[in-house]
Amino acid sequence: MQKNLIYLGLALLLVGLTWPWLSRIPLGRLPGDIVINRQGLKVFIPVTTMILVSLGLTLLAWLFRK
Repeated sequence: MQKNLIYLGLALLLVGLTWPWLSRIPLGRLPGDIVINRQGLKVFIPVTTMILVSLGLTLLAWLFRK
């Protein structure tokens, strides 16, 4: 458990340090992401982005299991 928390902390640190470059990736603005704008309401449903993130995380988990 302690190793997992250390790895999670290092991963968060790495993401935080690289955030200026990561924010340029067009995740969240892909075709298939749903945005509903109405007066007083904004709903964002990132369908395509979540599918791509899920595929990436699945691939990483599969690679680290081997």
